[in-house]
Amino acid sequence: MAKIAMKTPLVEMDGDEMTRIIWKQIKDICIIPFVDLKTEYFDLGLVNRDNTNDQVTIDSANRTKELGVAVKCATITPNAQRMTEYNLKEMWKSPNGTIRAILDGTVFRSPIMIDGIKPFVSCWKKPITIARHAYGDVYRDTEYVVDAPARAELVITYKDGRTEKQTIFEFGDRGIVEGLYNTDKSITAFARSCFNYALDVKMPLWFATKDTISKKYDHRFKDIFQEIYDNEYKTKFEEAGITYFYTLIDDAVARVMRSEGGFVWALKNYDGDVMSDMLASACGSLAMMTSVLVSPDGKYEYEAAHGTVTRHYYRYLKGETTSTNPMATLFAWTGALRKRAQLDGLADLEAFADKLEKASIDTIESGIITGDLNSLLDHPNKQVVNTEDFLKAVASRI
Repeated sequence: MAKIAMKTPLVEMDGDEMTRIIWKQIKDICIIPFVDLKTEYFDLGLVNRDNTNDQVTIDSANRTKELGVAVKCATITPNAQRMTEYNLKEMWKSPNGTIRAILDGTVFRSPIMIDGIKPFVSCWKKPITIARHAYGDVYRDTEYVVDAPARAELVITYKDGRTEKQTIFEFGDRGIVEGLYNTDKSITAFARSCFNYALDVKMPLWFATKDTISKKYDHRFKDIFQEIYDNEYKTKFEEAGITYFYTLIDDAVARVMRSEGGFVWALKNYDGDVMSDMLASACGSLAMMTSVLVSPDGKYEYEAAHGTVTRHYYRYLKGETTSTNPMATLFAWTGALRKRAQLDGLADLEAFADKLEKASIDTIESGIITGDLNSLLDHPNKQVVNTEDFLKAVASRI
């Protein structure tokens, strides 16, 4: 059989531990036998990031800006334990954070829905996609422990010498204080990414903050979203038959729990972090969550929503058989291949991505599963297999 041809390569970002092993298995078993795969390879494994002083991460992100589509394996964000384990030069930043900053992207996470794995919220029938603003707020905060009575003040000093100052709190004893920020530029990029993605997947877009309490900070998000929608996207949404609306986050949570799904839910950084984990848990497993980073100018980076599965990797190193779920990583590859196909006008490559996803879902729905789904799948004849055998079962259906 002639392999499916590609025109433009993907940016391929390899990763760490068990997901690095699965990464190669997916390519060898489910993609390379069918596709003349073209990628530009960047090794984002922790050893190579340390060897290159993390320049490889920066290079991979910049190349993604040029080629337009990337696929990324899960990577380690080192802590003190990893510093010792890998003998690192320094505690390198999260590769995901570095890539998000360079692409100015928004993270969209969505569950892979399977017949036989019912969400814990019984009314959910369609996927809910969380759009997380991956910039600023609590993740780039400045914080202090106040160890004695003190006045905490917020001071803004402009370039022209003007200053504005207000008291945050008069501490009569010990306490804590935190400063947050965001920028109009980043919020605008976030809004455009959300509107573009909603149009891309033809799903309604919700946006939720708490502007009744945060009358300037959160209200700024609300105003920027509304202005961009009214000026740039209202007609496009109406033509696509989809809607945009803003609501308070507590109202949005109530609506989400009563909805059937089938929409994109845009949230600020921390809100999106928490709600995406809630969604993953309610749908069964992080290993069944897709994740894509989308820039406001239409660059895409696909990855799994989970980590490097360290516990399984240590067992693998001992020669033990592991049954690690490859679905999220598999869907990272299909998402990247599909987007590359759409950008290059390759109908056969797009069809292959669709068939590979269907084959993987059909494999689970037939009862062939990895160990993490054993307690989740309702099927009379379940068969738990190792990762390699699961992927071979998927390939046999293609």
